[in-house]
Amino acid sequence: MSRIGRAPIAIPAGVEVKLDGNVVTVKGPKGTLKKTVNPEITVEIKDKAINVLRSSDEKAHRSLHGLTRTLINNMVEGVSKGFSKELEVNGVGYRAQKQGKQLVMNLGYSHQVFVDEIEGISIDVPAPNRIIITGIDKQLVGQFAADVREKRPPEPYKGKGIKYIDEVIRRKEGKTGAKK
Repeated sequence: MSRIGRAPIAIPAGVEVKLDGNVVTVKGPKGTLKKTVNPEITVEIKDKAINVLRSSDEKAHRSLHGLTRTLINNMVEGVSKGFSKELEVNGVGYRAQKQGKQLVMNLGYSHQVFVDEIEGISIDVPAPNRIIITGIDKQLVGQFAADVREKRPPEPYKGKGIKYIDEVIRRKEGKTGAKK
Protein backbone atom coordinates (compact mmCIF):
# COMPACT_ATOMS: atom_id res chain seq x y z
CA MET A 1 0.00 0.00 0.00
CA SER A 2 1.10 3.54 -0.71
CA ARG A 3 2.29 5.28 2.44
CA ILE A 4 0.70 8.51 1.30
CA GLY A 5 -2.54 6.92 0.08
CA ARG A 6 -2.94 4.82 3.22
CA ALA A 7 -2.89 7.80 5.62
CA PRO A 8 -6.35 9.07 6.60
CA ILE A 9 -7.22 12.74 6.06
CA ALA A 10 -8.48 14.42 9.23
CA ILE A 11 -11.46 16.72 8.69
CA PRO A 12 -10.93 19.90 10.74
CA ALA A 13 -13.75 21.72 12.54
CA GLY A 14 -15.77 23.96 10.23
CA VAL A 15 -15.05 21.84 7.14
CA GLU A 16 -17.82 19.78 5.56
CA VAL A 17 -17.07 16.95 3.11
CA LYS A 18 -19.74 15.41 0.89
CA LEU A 19 -19.42 12.41 -1.38
CA ASP A 20 -21.80 12.07 -4.34
CA GLY A 21 -20.81 9.03 -6.39
CA ASN A 22 -17.25 9.83 -7.42
CA VAL A 23 -17.52 13.62 -6.86
CA VAL A 24 -15.96 14.92 -3.64
CA THR A 25 -17.19 18.34 -2.45
CA VAL A 26 -15.31 20.12 0.33
CA LYS A 27 -16.90 23.19 1.93
CA GLY A 28 -15.13 25.34 4.49
CA PRO A 29 -14.80 28.87 5.85
CA LYS A 30 -12.79 30.07 2.81
CA GLY A 31 -14.97 28.53 0.08
CA THR A 32 -16.02 25.36 -1.73
CA LEU A 33 -14.02 23.01 -3.96
CA LYS A 34 -15.21 20.06 -6.09
CA LYS A 35 -13.17 17.23 -7.56
CA THR A 36 -14.20 14.22 -9.62
CA VAL A 37 -12.31 11.14 -8.44
CA ASN A 38 -11.35 8.30 -10.77
CA PRO A 39 -14.07 5.61 -10.53
CA GLU A 40 -11.44 2.92 -9.80
CA ILE A 41 -10.55 4.68 -6.52
CA THR A 42 -12.94 4.52 -3.53
CA VAL A 43 -13.35 7.38 -1.06
CA GLU A 44 -14.89 6.73 2.37
CA ILE A 45 -15.90 9.25 5.05
CA LYS A 46 -16.16 8.02 8.63
CA ASP A 47 -15.25 9.24 12.12
CA LYS A 48 -14.21 12.77 11.03
CA ALA A 49 -11.68 11.28 8.59
CA ILE A 50 -11.48 10.56 4.87
CA ASN A 51 -9.95 7.29 3.67
CA VAL A 52 -8.89 6.64 0.08
CA LEU A 53 -8.88 2.99 -1.04
CA ARG A 54 -7.85 1.29 -4.27
CA SER A 55 -9.38 -1.77 -5.90
CA SER A 56 -6.19 -3.65 -6.85
CA ASP A 57 -2.39 -3.57 -6.83
CA GLU A 58 -2.02 -2.64 -10.50
CA LYS A 59 0.53 0.08 -11.28
CA ALA A 60 -2.15 2.55 -12.46
CA HIS A 61 -4.21 2.03 -9.30
CA ARG A 62 -1.15 2.43 -7.07
CA SER A 63 -0.24 5.74 -8.67
CA LEU A 64 -3.82 7.04 -8.55
CA HIS A 65 -4.10 6.07 -4.86
CA GLY A 66 -1.51 8.51 -3.51
CA LEU A 67 -2.44 11.20 -6.03
CA THR A 68 -6.13 11.14 -5.12
CA ARG A 69 -5.38 11.26 -1.40
CA THR A 70 -3.04 14.24 -1.88
CA LEU A 71 -5.56 16.12 -4.04
CA ILE A 72 -8.34 15.64 -1.48
CA ASN A 73 -5.98 16.67 1.34
CA ASN A 74 -5.09 19.83 -0.61
CA MET A 75 -8.81 20.60 -0.98
CA VAL A 76 -9.39 20.22 2.78
CA GLU A 77 -6.32 22.35 3.59
CA GLY A 78 -7.29 24.96 1.00
CA VAL A 79 -10.83 25.59 2.30
CA SER A 80 -9.59 25.77 5.90
CA LYS A 81 -6.22 27.62 5.65
CA GLY A 82 -5.72 28.58 2.00
CA PHE A 83 -2.53 28.62 -0.04
CA SER A 84 -0.17 31.43 -1.00
CA LYS A 85 2.89 31.99 -3.16
CA GLU A 86 5.26 34.91 -2.73
CA LEU A 87 7.16 36.41 -5.64
CA GLU A 88 10.03 38.87 -5.53
CA VAL A 89 10.75 41.43 -8.26
CA ASN A 90 14.49 42.15 -8.66
CA GLY A 91 16.05 44.79 -10.89
CA VAL A 92 16.64 48.53 -11.11
CA GLY A 93 13.34 50.19 -11.98
CA TYR A 94 11.46 46.88 -11.76
CA ARG A 95 8.36 47.23 -9.61
CA ALA A 96 4.83 45.99 -9.19
CA GLN A 97 1.65 47.68 -8.02
CA LYS A 98 -2.01 46.83 -7.85
CA GLN A 99 -4.58 48.98 -9.61
CA GLY A 100 -8.10 47.77 -8.89
CA LYS A 101 -8.20 44.10 -9.93
CA GLN A 102 -5.05 44.34 -12.06
CA LEU A 103 -1.40 43.75 -11.29
CA VAL A 104 0.67 46.38 -13.10
CA MET A 105 4.40 45.67 -13.44
CA ASN A 106 7.34 47.64 -14.82
CA LEU A 107 9.81 44.96 -15.89
CA GLY A 108 12.31 46.77 -18.10
CA TYR A 109 10.20 46.56 -21.24
CA SER A 110 9.12 49.63 -23.20
CA HIS A 111 5.60 49.04 -21.88
CA GLN A 112 3.94 48.07 -18.61
CA VAL A 113 2.83 44.47 -18.12
CA PHE A 114 -0.77 43.97 -16.93
CA VAL A 115 -2.08 40.78 -15.31
CA ASP A 116 -5.77 40.52 -14.44
CA GLU A 117 -6.84 38.91 -11.16
CA ILE A 118 -8.83 35.75 -11.93
CA GLU A 119 -11.68 34.17 -9.98
CA GLY A 120 -10.45 32.23 -6.96
CA ILE A 121 -7.16 34.17 -6.80
CA SER A 122 -6.32 37.37 -4.92
CA ILE A 123 -3.19 39.42 -5.50
CA ASP A 124 -1.57 41.54 -2.79
CA VAL A 125 1.39 43.88 -3.31
CA PRO A 126 2.71 44.89 0.16
CA ALA A 127 5.88 46.42 -1.31
CA PRO A 128 6.91 47.46 -4.85
CA ASN A 129 9.18 44.41 -5.09
CA ARG A 130 6.88 41.76 -3.50
CA ILE A 131 3.79 40.05 -4.88
CA ILE A 132 1.67 37.68 -2.78
CA ILE A 133 -0.81 35.41 -4.60
CA THR A 134 -3.41 33.65 -2.42
CA GLY A 135 -6.35 31.31 -3.03
CA ILE A 136 -7.98 28.07 -1.93
CA ASP A 137 -7.03 25.89 -4.92
CA LYS A 138 -3.35 24.88 -4.69
CA GLN A 139 -3.06 24.07 -8.39
CA LEU A 140 -4.64 27.37 -9.44
CA VAL A 141 -2.41 29.42 -7.08
CA GLY A 142 0.73 27.66 -8.34
CA GLN A 143 -0.21 28.04 -12.00
CA PHE A 144 -1.09 31.72 -11.62
CA ALA A 145 2.20 32.39 -9.80
CA ALA A 146 4.06 30.61 -12.61
CA ASP A 147 2.21 32.73 -15.20
CA VAL A 148 3.20 35.95 -13.39
CA ARG A 149 6.83 34.74 -13.06
CA GLU A 150 6.85 33.95 -16.80
CA LYS A 151 6.41 37.66 -17.66
CA ARG A 152 10.12 38.18 -16.80
CA PRO A 153 11.91 35.07 -15.46
CA PRO A 154 15.13 35.72 -13.52
CA GLU A 155 18.26 35.83 -15.64
CA PRO A 156 21.54 34.20 -14.47
CA TYR A 157 23.94 37.14 -14.88
CA LYS A 158 22.47 39.91 -12.72
CA GLY A 159 19.50 38.04 -11.23
CA LYS A 160 17.00 40.54 -12.63
CA GLY A 161 13.42 39.38 -13.05
CA ILE A 162 10.58 37.82 -11.05
CA LYS A 163 11.46 34.89 -8.80
CA TYR A 164 9.79 32.90 -6.04
CA ILE A 165 10.80 34.19 -2.61
CA ASP A 166 12.59 30.92 -1.71
CA GLU A 167 14.08 30.33 -5.18
CA VAL A 168 17.86 30.40 -5.54
CA ILE A 169 19.18 31.74 -8.84
CA ARG A 170 22.48 30.14 -9.91
CA ARG A 171 24.59 33.03 -11.10
CA LYS A 172 27.10 33.02 -13.97
CA GLU A 173 30.31 35.01 -14.10
CA GLY A 174 29.98 36.56 -17.52
CA LYS A 175 32.67 37.34 -20.10
CA THR A 176 35.16 39.00 -17.73
CA GLY A 177 35.30 36.00 -15.40
CA ALA A 178 37.06 33.80 -18.01
CA LYS A 179 40.10 36.09 -18.56
CA LYS A 180 43.23 35.57 -16.46
